[in-house]
Amino acid sequence: MQLSNEEEDYNLSLSKFESMLKTNKVLFFDSEEFEEIILHYLDMGKAALAKKALKLALEQHPKSTGLKLVQVEMLVYDDKLELAEKLLNELYAIEPTNEEIYIQKANICSKRDQHEKAVEMLKIALQYTDDYADVYNLIGMEYLFMDNLEMAKESFIKCLEEDLEDQSALYNVVYCFEFLDQNQEAIAYLNKYIDQNPYSEIAWHQLGRLHYGVKEYENAIRAFDYATLIDDEFLGAFMEKAKAYERLKKYAEAIESYSRTIELDDATSYALLRMGKCYEKLGNKVLALKYFNQTVHEDPLLDKGWIAITDFYVRQKNYQKALFFVNKALAIDNQNRLYWKRFATINKQMNFFEEAELGYRKAVEFGDYGLDTWLFWVDILQFLGEFESAIQTLLQASEYFPEENEVEYRLAGLYFMIGQNTKAKFHLSNALRLNFDNYILLEDLFPVVWTKKMVQNYIAKYKK
Repeated sequence: MQLSNEEEDYNLSLSKFESMLKTNKVLFFDSEEFEEIILHYLDMGKAALAKKALKLALEQHPKSTGLKLVQVEMLVYDDKLELAEKLLNELYAIEPTNEEIYIQKANICSKRDQHEKAVEMLKIALQYTDDYADVYNLIGMEYLFMDNLEMAKESFIKCLEEDLEDQSALYNVVYCFEFLDQNQEAIAYLNKYIDQNPYSEIAWHQLGRLHYGVKEYENAIRAFDYATLIDDEFLGAFMEKAKAYERLKKYAEAIESYSRTIELDDATSYALLRMGKCYEKLGNKVLALKYFNQTVHEDPLLDKGWIAITDFYVRQKNYQKALFFVNKALAIDNQNRLYWKRFATINKQMNFFEEAELGYRKAVEFGDYGLDTWLFWVDILQFLGEFESAIQTLLQASEYFPEENEVEYRLAGLYFMIGQNTKAKFHLSNALRLNFDNYILLEDLFPVVWTKKMVQNYIAKYKK
């Protein structure tokens, strides 16, 4: 690739400066060269070299306003705000119409969390600048710091009106629209922007993301297609397109897009996992399992990969293997209620009731308050003969489900089992009131209780 004359001069200046440092020879640079050298080192995070360059620069050009403004920038960078402010006031007395002075004053205000004052300074800078886009961008950032997303959005839009190619402003304007929950307005804005700048792959990608967010998957795919036509190595667009195809249940097309992301970069565990799920949806179990295995090989600490294999074997009713893999996931995240519930369900299927009880207990402990989880747990406690624990668990469940007939029928049955007939009748009465027809639960879960004449009479009496 051929370098432009400017780039060649810039690289030459850098080489010349670094050569000077090595030989201790003092060479002459004009002030603009020095500015570029200093800013280069600042951008690279090489503050010591930037300071050395600034010292030499000011020795050679002691009256250069440009270099003094760079000095201000470095003082601000080092949080020496009072010194920076003093120097700016001196420069203001000499050049009151230099926009950079107001930009640096705004920078100091921003550092002090005086964002409204920073905006005032930047508005003055607008009167003297030729680079409106840059100043509007800075104003937008100050409004972001103030959480004034509406004004930030307006500033970034003005920035883009001045410079269509400003990618950071484009990302920021979309962020503002999304934060304000104005997705349709954002889509309309991006369509107008694309009319002016049709070859912006960033704009097409953001448009696709927004369509995806409002579940317009066909439109999302169309936008991602344009993004990848403009840049056929746009990894993010291929990934998002694959997700949109999945939403439309077009699994073969999704696999194709995920495969492209793997061609462009090292395979990610996410892409491999999604490809496995797509192959499973297509009924190709061999390839599904292959990609799930590749997922955990690529990232052994990705619990979602182990869970995908767990679920695969559960669907095949191969509970022995499912148990092995769910334990792998729990070894990575042992506070995940969904994993504990899977652990419980698998153990229950294998008639390992004590382990199943542990699984349901842990699931609830880590926040699974679904009715089915409580009931599965209680039914296993009852099966294990732990009636008192089952009752205590149901009383806990009743705090979340105070009017649930399945809880009340179970409480009635358990109280009858331990001979507390008064409490049993109270809960049976509640259960019958909530759903009379479900009394069959007593027969299913508590056959011994069901045969009691007292229970039969109570139900018959309630029916009348």
